[in-house]
Amino acid sequence: MTEQRLLDNGRLPASTEMSPKQVVEKTELLQHIPAGAQVYVTDLGNCSEDMIVEAARLLRDNKLTAVPHMAARRYPSMAAFERRITRLTQEAGVTEVLTIAGEADKSGPLTSSVALLETGLFDKLGIKKIAVAGHPEGAPDIKPDVIKSFLMRKHELAAESDAEFRIVTQFGFDPHRVSLWLDELREWGNQFPVHVGVAGPAKMTTLLKFAAFAGVENSLNFLKKRGGAVVSMLAGYDPDTMVEPLENRVVSQPGTQLAQIHVYPFGGIEKTANWLHGRGSWSFQTSTSTLTANESA
Repeated sequence: MTEQRLLDNGRLPASTEMSPKQVVEKTELLQHIPAGAQVYVTDLGNCSEDMIVEAARLLRDNKLTAVPHMAARRYPSMAAFERRITRLTQEAGVTEVLTIAGEADKSGPLTSSVALLETGLFDKLGIKKIAVAGHPEGAPDIKPDVIKSFLMRKHELAAESDAEFRIVTQFGFDPHRVSLWLDELREWGNQFPVHVGVAGPAKMTTLLKFAAFAGVENSLNFLKKRGGAVVSMLAGYDPDTMVEPLENRVVSQPGTQLAQIHVYPFGGIEKTANWLHGRGSWSFQTSTSTLTANESA
């Protein structure tokens, strides 16, 4: 299969994310995002279902593609999960989702993203694209062999689904580590395109906070060891030090599964958008390079 991953200017296309509260209460930020771009709607357990659905609807009305997080452990019942996905599809026109396990003080009957997929509700309710989580630096609470088995189970489910699947990763700062992980995924038999998580431009103090929360301290230590060429406490972090080596990988390895970047806007949506527009990852067009369910079997 031939896929166009880089845009005509040689840049990787990009998605980003916003909290439901940001979308609903600061709609002026949406003008910085090109029509059609994927905007993931986070679910940290601190927003109501009504606000999440309203955020997805506002994104649709502003010609953006809402990709709500579906956090398995936050649904107290199967009925609650079915209600959420039904509302998102019927009230907000959602056709793409990100499935994650999520965290909750007390988990309901659904404890993993695989469990969400096994319900069959995404196909039943017309979801066309499904993102699953990837962890280039591993996951603190999950052994590598379990991660592999979960990914292979997702491939089995993708073969039975009408939806297109992709992997979206946690952010990191070490492009070499990401390349090694991409090679490992291919050895496992992965067929899903990969959208690599990247921290947007931000101050070091901000990155330190989010890196500790997300468990990517090893990658952050790599970044700090690189010294002034990469980051300074005053100037902040330059994401191109992460992204340009990834774009070079696409050029040198045309068959790579790396297809896009997903930018975490730790320095704010406006700053992130300015960087993406400036580098040419956002030119008010987005890539639609993904594998179909049949191709991912």
